[in-house]
Amino acid sequence: MHLDLVNLLAVIAAAWTAGRLCTRIGYPAILGELLVGILLGPAALGLLAGDDALMVLAELGVLLMMTLIGMEIDLGDLRRASWPGLLAAIGGFVTPFVLGYLAVIAFGGDPVAGIFVGLAVGVTSLATKSRILSDLGLLDTRMAHVMMAGALLSDTATLLVFAGVIGFVEVGSVDAAGIGRVGLEAIVFFAVAGLLGWKVFPIIGRLVGRSAERGRTATFLVIVVLALGFAELAELAGLHAILGSFVAGLFIRKDTFHPRVVRQTEGVLHDVSIGFLAPIFFVTAGFEVSFDVFRTDLALLLTIVGVAFAGKILGTALFYLPSGRGWREGLTVGMAMNGRGAVEIVVAGIGLEAGIITTEIFSILVFMAIFTTATVPLLLKWGVDWLARRGELERSGQSRKGTILVGAGPVARALAAEMPGPVCLIDVNRDHCDAAEAEGLRAVCGDALDEDVLRQAGAGGARTLIAMTANAEVNVLAVQLGHELFAVPELSVLLGRSASDAVGQILSMVGARPMDRTAAEIAAWDQHLREGVTVADDLEVAAGDSGLPALQSSEDVLPLVVTSEDETRLFQAVDDLHPGDRVAVLRRTVVDGGASTSPRSSRATT
Repeated sequence: MHLDLVNLLAVIAAAWTAGRLCTRIGYPAILGELLVGILLGPAALGLLAGDDALMVLAELGVLLMMTLIGMEIDLGDLRRASWPGLLAAIGGFVTPFVLGYLAVIAFGGDPVAGIFVGLAVGVTSLATKSRILSDLGLLDTRMAHVMMAGALLSDTATLLVFAGVIGFVEVGSVDAAGIGRVGLEAIVFFAVAGLLGWKVFPIIGRLVGRSAERGRTATFLVIVVLALGFAELAELAGLHAILGSFVAGLFIRKDTFHPRVVRQTEGVLHDVSIGFLAPIFFVTAGFEVSFDVFRTDLALLLTIVGVAFAGKILGTALFYLPSGRGWREGLTVGMAMNGRGAVEIVVAGIGLEAGIITTEIFSILVFMAIFTTATVPLLLKWGVDWLARRGELERSGQSRKGTILVGAGPVARALAAEMPGPVCLIDVNRDHCDAAEAEGLRAVCGDALDEDVLRQAGAGGARTLIAMTANAEVNVLAVQLGHELFAVPELSVLLGRSASDAVGQILSMVGARPMDRTAAEIAAWDQHLREGVTVADDLEVAAGDSGLPALQSSEDVLPLVVTSEDETRLFQAVDDLHPGDRVAVLRRTVVDGGASTSPRSSRATT
């Protein structure tokens, strides 16, 4: 097997260029990769071609990508989504299966071929869908966990039915023993995988941590070995290798290896898989499309594509209703479940080789897979925007509660008193911590850059982390650790007067929002509070009042939080003010020779 380097470089260049163009207009890179594979591949211009070596790299890329996706999915959220995922799996498989079968029969096709087409139409591509979710930044949403659970259940059921079809073709009847054997092998795989994941993976993690070669490189190598091992285990059980690598990723959690090293390794795995190898797979997937079916079997092609869309989307939405999560979320889940691609093409190839389907049917199934997958980013983005506009897009971070403030100076304590609980402050200054506890606040005296201190403060379940010490570098490192070790979803950081480009890149990578004021300004407000020339106050936003810019730039008012209806959020996390919102502020004022007054109770400061 010879690797054509020129062809490889051409595929990579085409994938990168097309992916960049798509991301610039707001859509996932996978859409560009699929389209450029069709345009430059054998189906159209014929400038690119696949070979065995390229296919090996593509398959390796998908396996590593699935491992990364598994690492980014929380098992607790996946378990909680199991019932909705089961509903989505049933609706997204049964409905298109029946419609696909009826479509083939209506065109005079063989019933066995109809069963196989229904099976192929009902497949959900775990790899393709996962990549789209990653590109759109939706892996932390409730829908993503439902889709993952649904895909796992759907793909397992697909293999069971597929075993029955193969058995019927080989022996002329449905082979119940074959179906039972495949089902037993699947059960054994998940049992063995669970045992290894829960019991053996932590031991391996501890050994890697104790070894002289511990670090990102060693951890990356171990994770790749575990992923490929699970992929092979899945193959031995008659399942697809991508299921094995995905399950391996699920067990590579922060309590398996050192959390900081795992986060660093995720970055390397992302670059190797999604950045380099996986695009090869999605470009070469476009090579399988044949435009001849437009001329010879256009009616059947349109019918199969139509039932694939309607069956998957409407079937999922209909069966999803008992979950109680609304028909709009059901439709959006169906739009995401409509992606096929990798698994469908593999299944179609097996059917062609076994003589179950003709070359024409194979071409139709391949085109259907490419077309439905290519439209998923468009439909899913529309559906997600629809849910977001209606406030129905729930992210995993919404189940987290509480705030951690790094720094316990006077302003930080005033802010802590306004934030919804639980709230904990972290500071190395014992006097600041004592003052916080005297005001009824919880404080941990220690270094916020220490993982154990962050854990003691409750970072594992916190929704918000605000780093506002006088040291901007400490603040940046603190939010970075909060993101990497504890996945805190909302991060705000206090910076100095000028932040370097490197700091900006770090904040962008972790999703941290810089605060409007600088460390020097907060230090001045700390001093005002110590001197007793600052009072706490509430401002109510009136109709037609656009006071956000004024509050951001005012030297005499320091906004802390905004209360809108029943939600209280950090002022920096609010993009706009609305009539009726209440803004808790610190106001600098001196009355009667220096005695400060306030419509609210004063707070002790140090």
